Amino acid sequence: MTTLRPWLAAASMLVGAIACGSSTTPRADIQDAGSRISDAANEPLGGRGSGGSPGSGGQSSGPGGQSGSGGLATKSGGTSGKGGASGGSGGQSGATGGSTATGDTRDAGQDLPPAADGAADTVRPRDDAADVAPSRDDGADSARPDSSVPATFRNPLNTSHGSDPFMAYYQGNYYLAATTWGTTLTMKKGTTISALKAAATTVIWQDSTPSRKGNMWAPEFYLLDDGKGGQRWYHYYTAGDGNDLDTQRSYVLESDGLDPIGPYHFKAQLINDWAIDGSILQAGDKLYFMFSAWQGATQNIWIIAMTNPWTVTGQRTLLSQPTYAWEKEGSDSVNEGPVALYHEGRTFVTYSASQCASPGYKLGMLELVGGDPLKASSWEKSATPVFKTANQAYGSGHNGFFKSPDGSEDWIVYHATSNAQGSCWTDRTTRIQKIAWQADGSPDFGVPLALTTDIPVPAGE
Repeated sequence: MTTLRPWLAAASMLVGAIACGSSTTPRADIQDAGSRISDAANEPLGGRGSGGSPGSGGQSSGPGGQSGSGGLATKSGGTSGKGGASGGSGGQSGATGGSTATGDTRDAGQDLPPAADGAADTVRPRDDAADVAPSRDDGADSARPDSSVPATFRNPLNTSHGSDPFMAYYQGNYYLAATTWGTTLTMKKGTTISALKAAATTVIWQDSTPSRKGNMWAPEFYLLDDGKGGQRWYHYYTAGDGNDLDTQRSYVLESDGLDPIGPYHFKAQLINDWAIDGSILQAGDKLYFMFSAWQGATQNIWIIAMTNPWTVTGQRTLLSQPTYAWEKEGSDSVNEGPVALYHEGRTFVTYSASQCASPGYKLGMLELVGGDPLKASSWEKSATPVFKTANQAYGSGHNGFFKSPDGSEDWIVYHATSNAQGSCWTDRTTRIQKIAWQADGSPDFGVPLALTTDIPVPAGE
């Protein structure tokens, strides 16, 4: 086991105090550590090292007919595991210890300890009424009074537990997943953005296998070929034993059918070492797995080839590491949460830079300019960030992409906090806005919009 950084020991003592009924509130000290801790006081989940990818959302016009890929937001915080501690449950297949739990609804991240009989979580009393019935005092989300006036909405899409979001639009519905911080993976579904905001979350997976039962982060789901002449949803996520961040590994589930909500069964572990924020890149007819892992003093982005959606092959390639000052803000130098965006034959990859608890957490971007994604020389890195704190949306990062219902628009989904000091905690919320395209064919993400902004709904609603 790799020795954890000093901050984790302090975080662990704080978590212990919480579990014992202490009135101490886990804020800056936990946030600065970038820790992933369950919101349930009786389910302490140790701090998290820097990492955690910005949720990638539905990809624009990705090859292979993908409905929209999504990246996870990474939670930088200095996880040890530099170089990647080995271990984990090594590419298991089959539902080993895992159980599908569709139909159970609650707020995202409102995890409870597993029931004694191994059943799925019971419904928890809701303390976040906004996700059930958003207040209408500002008039946003109301029915359009005139068909000639576009409907609008206001961010955020949830009021808490909105980090590392991933989104896709598929067969008439938006689907949204985000980091739960606990023992379950969850998803929301809605025919419109307003319906998505109001929807309760459904628990789509709970796992009792000790090595991967806790600290579930950065979900992403992709519709990919299943190797049998059909397609299935592949749900990528990070998890560990819930106590030691050195146990965090990348896993994938496979759906039984074509419903993004499942049911799912456990498919495999992808990387044997410490790895977070797994995401899919499609280039030509080939798949690649992107993830974040430590090397020396920096947390970097790596890429490795895949033989199918659940198996990696060959050697990993270093895709990006912190080189600019804007990638080194906060307690750690971090690149994490990679996610691909495709447009008119070009391939871009955004990633989150700097430590997640810093208000300077932001997005950088790479472009594939060569033929082989596994060659570092095939990638060109932007010298400046492409999306960063503005309009009191601090630490804007860990993003994904998705298409509008009519397929004409590209949208970014990301998390941010209203805490001016930055945060790696549950006060990060999910936000979306439309992407513009510049004359040279590169994306223009603009700046994070204020929560008071009325945003026209995606085209085709």
